[in-house]
Amino acid sequence: MEMKLFKELLPYIMIVVVVVAIRAFIATPVRVDGASMNPTLEDGEILILKKYDRSLERFDIVVLDYNGEKLVKRVIGLPGEKIAYKDNKLYVDGKRVKEPFEHEVTDDFELEEQIPEGYYFVLGDNRINSTDSRMIGAISKEQIQGTTNFSIFPFDKFGTVK
Repeated sequence: MEMKLFKELLPYIMIVVVVVAIRAFIATPVRVDGASMNPTLEDGEILILKKYDRSLERFDIVVLDYNGEKLVKRVIGLPGEKIAYKDNKLYVDGKRVKEPFEHEVTDDFELEEQIPEGYYFVLGDNRINSTDSRMIGAISKEQIQGTTNFSIFPFDKFGTVK
C-alpha cells in the first residue's frame, strides 16, 4: 500500500522539486516596486529574473539587493570605467555614449565617477524619482541577483523589455 501511494505521488513530488530548483537557480518572477524605472517599467509590473546570467553589459536591467530590498535598475557603468553626465548626456571614459532610452523623465544632473573593479553603476530610468548609485554608490556583483528583460504582467506589456 505504501509503495503504491509513493508511486502515485512521485510525479507530483518531481514537479515540486523541479519548480523549486528552477526558482532557486534559474529564473523567478520579480515585481517592480515604485516608479524609478518609468516609463520603461511600471509600478507593479512583473518580470522574469534570470539568475544564471552573470555577464553584465551596459544598459542591462538588473535586480539587486540593497539592505534586504529588491531594486530594479539599469546598468550604466561597468567595472573600471570612468563615467560622467554633462548636460544630461552620458560619457564613458571621455566618449559620448547614447542611451537607447533617453526621454523626458531624466532629470538634468552632473556626475563624474570612477567605478571600482568588481562594481557597477546603476540608475533608474526615471532619474527624478530613483534611489540608485548616485545615492547608494556603486553596486558589487554579489549584490546583483540577476538580469531581466521579459515582462509577464500586465498582459498588455507581455514580452521583451528594452
